[in-house]
Amino acid sequence: MSKLEAFILGIIQGLTEFIPISSTGHLYLGRHLFGLDEAGLFLDTMLHVGTLLAVLVVYKDELLHIVKNPLGKRSSLLMIGTIPAVIVGLLLNDLFDSISKTGVTIGWEFLFTGFILWMADSVKKGAKKMDNITYGDALFIGAFQAAAIFPAVSRSGLTIAAGLFRKLDRETAAYFSFLLSIPTISGGIVLEMGELVSGNMEAVTLGSLIVATISSALCGYFAIVWMINYLKKRSLKVFAVYVWILGLAVLTFQLTGVF
Repeated sequence: MSKLEAFILGIIQGLTEFIPISSTGHLYLGRHLFGLDEAGLFLDTMLHVGTLLAVLVVYKDELLHIVKNPLGKRSSLLMIGTIPAVIVGLLLNDLFDSISKTGVTIGWEFLFTGFILWMADSVKKGAKKMDNITYGDALFIGAFQAAAIFPAVSRSGLTIAAGLFRKLDRETAAYFSFLLSIPTISGGIVLEMGELVSGNMEAVTLGSLIVATISSALCGYFAIVWMINYLKKRSLKVFAVYVWILGLAVLTFQLTGVF
């Protein structure tokens, strides 16, 4: 894998982790395009490290508040919102990992993501702010996050949509979605590191890993800030249309044997 390919994959990961169009689905397509289907777990880990760094920087003040108040409501909301993903991940991770490697369902998953985004954008606007989020809201949003274990189902898309369904205002839905990504991405990195320690490591040069991590972090930071501001006044439907087009294209290519 060249440094240019690593740079491009980092851009894909950073942008699509937080823009609601599915990072895993796009990375699968990007790898396939470059012929890097087997370039693997070590790279994935560092790409996720990059996006984790991005969200930690954006939410540094929020995280400092949580550290100072570990038994406060924000900490409880994050814990409750993460429980569904932990349960699904531990019970079904191997199944969904095998699905992710084949890519056989990603066209349908893009279409599903678009449907959820379109429906969420069509509901009556809510007005809940961060201080108004209930534990029931957090659990509901966490359940949607758990569904994003499918490779081309967007985690950010489903959690933002779930927030809108629960009548959070649009900015808050995005803000809480990205905050909730911190324990989820962290947990994913821990699982990936465990597999690396067990010996499942692909040969990727240090230079390529550094380039991928930096580009993922920088693009992730941009995507978080941009998406929160975008949703204040603009629609999710443009992303729904995009993933519908992409999903139909993937299904067409699969049927014609292109990949």
